[in-house]
Amino acid sequence: MKKEQFEELLASVKQGAVILKGKMRPLRSIEFPESEVQKIREQYGLSQDKFASLMGISVATLRNWEQGRRKPEGPARVLLRVAAAHPEAILDITRHHKMRKQA
Repeated sequence: MKKEQFEELLASVKQGAVILKGKMRPLRSIEFPESEVQKIREQYGLSQDKFASLMGISVATLRNWEQGRRKPEGPARVLLRVAAAHPEAILDITRHHKMRKQA
C-alpha cells in the first residue's frame, strides 16, 4: 500500500472513531425505518417465516428489524430496496427457486 493511500485510510478510521463517539455527525447516513421492512413484507402478502426465507435470513432477524431492535445493513438493505422498488424481480427469483426445487 502506498503511503498516500495509508494516510487516507488512517484519516478515515480516525474520523469514524470521532463519529462513533458522537463528536461529529456522519457526512451521509442511510436509514431504513423498521416500519418499511414490515410494509415491504406485507406488500408481498407473506408471513414473517416466508419473507425471511425469501430474504435468506432468520425469522428472528426479520422480527428484530420490524420491531426496531436492529436495522438491516449492507446487502440486506440493498435487497430490501430492490424488493420495495421492483417486486417483480423478487417474485421472479421466488418462481425460479420453486421450479428448481420441483425438478
